[in-house]
Amino acid sequence: MSLNDDLTAVQRCLGELDRALGRLERRLGSGPELRRMRSDAGHLRESLTLLCESQPPERPRPAMVQIPDTPYDPSLWRDADEEGIGSRAP
Repeated sequence: MSLNDDLTAVQRCLGELDRALGRLERRLGSGPELRRMRSDAGHLRESLTLLCESQPPERPRPAMVQIPDTPYDPSLWRDADEEGIGSRAP
């Protein structure tokens, strides 16, 4: 999961929190406890905004290099030494 995905998930959760607080307010009324929870949720949104602004932009992922499944040309290894054996006789 990328950083952007995580930040988006937190924003989504804060939206769900706001909706849940709205439902509680409709059932319980707007008492001091719910006002405090609304204030705390607002502080969380502000903190998330500051966090998003302080992050450097994400770097794009490097392009993947495809490695073919076909065998390599044996002439590529003609002058190579085999590890532990030494060079091949010509």
